Amino acid sequence: MEFSIKAGAPERLASGCVVVGVFDKRKLAPAAESLDRAARGKLRDVLKRGDMDGRAGTTRLLTDIPRVAAERVLLVGLGRESEFDAKQYRNAVRTAVNTLIDTGARHIHLCFPELHVAGKDMAWKVRHAAIAAADVLYQFEEMKSKKSPARRLRAITFLQAGHGSSGDRGLVQGRAIAAGMALARDLGNLPANVCTPAFLAEQAIKLGKSWKLAVQVLERRDMERLKMGSLLSVARGSRQPPKLIVVRYDGAAKGDRPVVLVGKGVTFDTGGISLKPAGDMDEMKYDMCGAASVLGTLRAVAEMKLACNVVGVIPATENMPGGAATRPGDIVTSMSGRTVEILNTDAEGRLILCDALTYAERFKPQAVIDIATLTGACVIALGKVASGLFSNQDALADELLEAGMDSRDRAWRLPLWDDYQEQLKSPFADIANIGGRPAGSVTAACFLARFAESYEWAHLDIAGTAWVSGKNKGATGRPVPLLATFLIGRSGNQGN
Repeated sequence: MEFSIKAGAPERLASGCVVVGVFDKRKLAPAAESLDRAARGKLRDVLKRGDMDGRAGTTRLLTDIPRVAAERVLLVGLGRESEFDAKQYRNAVRTAVNTLIDTGARHIHLCFPELHVAGKDMAWKVRHAAIAAADVLYQFEEMKSKKSPARRLRAITFLQAGHGSSGDRGLVQGRAIAAGMALARDLGNLPANVCTPAFLAEQAIKLGKSWKLAVQVLERRDMERLKMGSLLSVARGSRQPPKLIVVRYDGAAKGDRPVVLVGKGVTFDTGGISLKPAGDMDEMKYDMCGAASVLGTLRAVAEMKLACNVVGVIPATENMPGGAATRPGDIVTSMSGRTVEILNTDAEGRLILCDALTYAERFKPQAVIDIATLTGACVIALGKVASGLFSNQDALADELLEAGMDSRDRAWRLPLWDDYQEQLKSPFADIANIGGRPAGSVTAACFLARFAESYEWAHLDIAGTAWVSGKNKGATGRPVPLLATFLIGRSGNQGN
């Protein structure tokens, strides 16, 4: 999909379709008013006949409108003007693109950036229009022998009111974030027999070559040398060798401290000896979506050319049962020197992340954010709407919450109080890897917090938001928008 932006009179735009809005009670948005004047009242005639009333989500496709250069005009209902907000704006874009996917229109002009959205500038409106449109158009058919017919819709031009760099900046951001989300979704949707730890490493190397990122892949012997006993304990049952993938983006001065993103990369999670139930276990290929989001975010950051330094650290492994697999009750020594009693081998994400968090210290980070499909308890707490957020620093948590609201990729902060650490006590080791059923997502975060005491740290539990289940199951690409928006703010610039 090609995205572009321009200014101009909507009636003069030659394309397959021009898309305009209609508010409740048949009130035409400004671009629709302009079309109606050029067409000498033809749009109002449609409204007067009752074919369109402006209710949110409704559409009316018109053809052969006189004195309008586009082949078609799509009217999209926007609902009450007084209630039109960021959510309704994104929904309107999605409705328009969904309506036009299977028409003959190859190129459309979308006039929604002219609409007033409280507190949002032109850059935000263009950025979100591009992301929403790309989300609707996303397809994953890499593993199918017969592909669906190519969609006719190939290009979208956003019409902005007047000229200025704000819309151009939003377009750069929207393109980059949409591409980063698509990469994260592609990796998440691949089956585990394809997307192995070695495959993830290969994709990181490929990404590095495309976007001039420095990539290093540590092998099992390197992890043994680093004494990453916790990470290696998870890999013991698998025939697939583990990888520790490090990707660096240098967009600022060499001495500037980086933001480190740590992504859980369990490419398939059986639960190990603590075997999961068979139902829906196929979805455990998504247990590497934290890793996928780190690669997707780095791709977006590189395309935007943000003025910041970012390091991605991805511990990648399978969690499989087998004769060599770690057993419940085993005690391992982490890279930090702390010993961990593994009471449940299905609580493996925290075991690979804790060594990666210790490894992150060497970069002298300004902040570390880990991203993980960590706990089913977070799904119960927050459903599929918000990611769980934990942090040892209030200002960092506030930044991430704000980025989530701005990107519509929201998170909700949960407590990280010392009271919960009591549940992780072990009579035999420094810490247990589970704390029982109560507050499962909190105790998982408390476990990680033990290994992130030397820097500002946040943890995003994306178990509920990284993918959707059911008939239309698939990876979502979250939290790439949240992370990219956070890094735009941290970079001190708005992208090139």
